[in-house]
Amino acid sequence: MDPDLVVVEVVGVRRHPTVDENVVLLLDPESELVVPILVGPHEAGAIASAQAGVVPPRPMTHDLLRDLVLAEGDEVRRAAITRLEDGVFYAELELGNGARVDSRASDAIAVALRFGIPVLCSAEVVAVAGVEVQHGDPDDAVEKFREFLDRVTPEDFEKGDGP
Repeated sequence: MDPDLVVVEVVGVRRHPTVDENVVLLLDPESELVVPILVGPHEAGAIASAQAGVVPPRPMTHDLLRDLVLAEGDEVRRAAITRLEDGVFYAELELGNGARVDSRASDAIAVALRFGIPVLCSAEVVAVAGVEVQHGDPDDAVEKFREFLDRVTPEDFEKGDGP
């Protein structure tokens, strides 16, 4: 494996509330950084369905791609997010025959999940785009919420001059 690449875990797809976009989250367990990548709705669906093990009645695009590669007697050996330029993530798929194919990051992730191979990411991309994982005890959060509920009154939710 390329020493500049690290194995990342595809945490999943989430809806980013402030920008109303889908985000796929990649976790580098070693550095405890999460790389968020904005993806389109179709790509988000392709990633989420592969993670959930959903098999569509007819092949979707990434399933078709997998089936074509396998029908040709080849495989995808690795999927790697290789760089980040001007806010755009670049990736590549490496086939069993050594050929490398340029890919969008979301497509590389969706294909990797279908082949059951790890997703790799440039250590530099993780360092630049990664955000710290916040650890917290879920029980503490629940307790704080209960305390809030004990203190809150309906008046706390009244707005200023509006009806």
